[in-house]
Amino acid sequence: MKKIILFASVIGMVGTIFLQSTEAITKPEPQKTICIDAGHQKKQNLQTEPVAPGSKVKKAKVSAGTRGVATKKYEYELNLEVALQLQKALEKKNYKVIMTRMKHDVNLSNIDRATICNNAKSALSIRIHADGSTNKNTQGLSLLYPSGTSTKSINKVSESIAKTLLTESILTTKAKKGYGDGLLPRSDLTGFNWSKTPVVLIEMGFMSNSTEDKRLSTKSYQQSIVNGLVNGIVKSVQ
Repeated sequence: MKKIILFASVIGMVGTIFLQSTEAITKPEPQKTICIDAGHQKKQNLQTEPVAPGSKVKKAKVSAGTRGVATKKYEYELNLEVALQLQKALEKKNYKVIMTRMKHDVNLSNIDRATICNNAKSALSIRIHADGSTNKNTQGLSLLYPSGTSTKSINKVSESIAKTLLTESILTTKAKKGYGDGLLPRSDLTGFNWSKTPVVLIEMGFMSNSTEDKRLSTKSYQQSIVNGLVNGIVKSVQ
């Protein structure tokens, strides 16, 4: 009886080792690295830093962001909610994901955030933001991309990715396009100008518009934004 039990135990161990070996062989290698920056933070930092390498122009290290006119939710809260969902969705697609922040109580300047993504050698850095306007009727989802002289090497690829992400995000959210055609080149954003990796920024909608503000805080709409971004990343980041 002891021999039978021993034999069964050996067989079980062999089977376990075989399964582990098979999993090690068949487990796919992670796809490219995506760096996600949830914009803003709990406390703004109004100390200044150069807007671009070598620039004499300086801007606040990190501003407060906007706040929902209806929900009263702070932009930094909304940004992280969506960023964390995007992280999970991309990891399910086997991307390696780097987050610049996982909580609100941090002190990260825009240069710091770009540096984190640079050090990760990300295939794409995506900055998650929401918009605000003095015109409470303004709505729309937009994709921003770099166009400055310090980012010449990544401008074209960033623009191409931004176009794809915009198309896919509009398909999944049915949102209006902000700023005309929904695409906006920027040469004045510190987070862009210090980036050495392809980078885009999504303005998910206007928290200054009551209807859009409420929509942005629903899990279903947040998921539609994430779905669009993931679809765009799969199509444009090879």
